[in-house]
Amino acid sequence: MTGPETTTARSWLYVPGHRGDRVQKALRAGADAVVVDLEDAVPPDRKADARAGVAAAVAAAAEAGGPPVWVRVNDPAGPWGEADLDAVTGSGVAGLRLPRAADPAVVREVADRTRLPLQLLIETAAGLARAVELASAHPLVAGLGLGEADLVADLRLTSDAGLDWARGHVVVAARAAGLPSPVQSVYTDVADLDGLRASSERGRATGFHGRSVVHPRQVPVVNDVFTPSAEEIRRAAAVVRTAERARSRGEVAVLDEDGRFVDPAVVERARVVLGLAASVPRGGDR
Repeated sequence: MTGPETTTARSWLYVPGHRGDRVQKALRAGADAVVVDLEDAVPPDRKADARAGVAAAVAAAAEAGGPPVWVRVNDPAGPWGEADLDAVTGSGVAGLRLPRAADPAVVREVADRTRLPLQLLIETAAGLARAVELASAHPLVAGLGLGEADLVADLRLTSDAGLDWARGHVVVAARAAGLPSPVQSVYTDVADLDGLRASSERGRATGFHGRSVVHPRQVPVVNDVFTPSAEEIRRAAAVVRTAERARSRGEVAVLDEDGRFVDPAVVERARVVLGLAASVPRGGDR
């Protein structure tokens, strides 16, 4: 089963839904997508204000030609979930981020109710154990991702290394279901841009595409890491040209001009790089 068509966004900027001033700034921050948060960043007594801000965010983005607006709702089973789903249904948002995803039946209920693409955030051991089921729970499932802070607590981990298996598992679950590569979780040390870059480069190397961010200053770093470089594009284009020439001679595996072995798997990877390069929003090249 494959998910709905989704953006190949590199940066997903979270912004508290009850802070209209910050929402307006987020829409101009250069992120490929903005995620209006109704969940963790919003105090309980401001949940209604955050819901009311969703329509305004969508309208402002449309007027300014801004990025797509997604919404992270509260847990559908929690005290604010029902009201959140009512607020986003028919609001014009691009899709929803569904936290604490663990039950495919709940995913199907939310998808059928809202008719919106869903990015499922796996934040518990129970959700991780059912990642493959969740990925194929409904045609509107658009992607998987990890909520690493919550997952660390639930798994009782003492170091970041404990997440290696979970990260690999969610990449496999997403791709096995025909979904896009997962979006990497947030890097919480906003001041450490070097650390953000190193972590993002590792994420890209291990199967993630794009990253959630919590501050506009993180956007340029993430956009840069997840944009294929000019050299990557050159090499990928060369691989495709080599393959096309080989195919015209009835061959499928050859050495390219740099002495690299080129077979169908190498060509497919090259086409992925060229596809990502072509999907970079205007002005996002490096």
